[in-house]
Amino acid sequence: MRERIERIEAERARKAEEAEAARAAAEAEAAKAVYVVKSGDSLSKIAKEQLGDAKRWPEIFELNKDKIKNPNLIYPGQELTLPK
Repeated sequence: MRERIERIEAERARKAEEAEAARAAAEAEAAKAVYVVKSGDSLSKIAKEQLGDAKRWPEIFELNKDKIKNPNLIYPGQELTLPK
């Protein structure tokens, strides 16, 4: 009986941890902003305008490696995820 109670409690704790991890991941994803590239934009220009520091462009590049192969080539209409 005691083993069964311990198993149930362990399962509850595991499920609570999974739920918390899922909630945290969802919050983190929702907190990210999306920016639509305009003509004349560069990652450093976007970083300066949106993040306050042009030197933060590598953060944008890292977050969008699935969309950007070359950080010097971005295109109007591209949707980029921005860091917090």
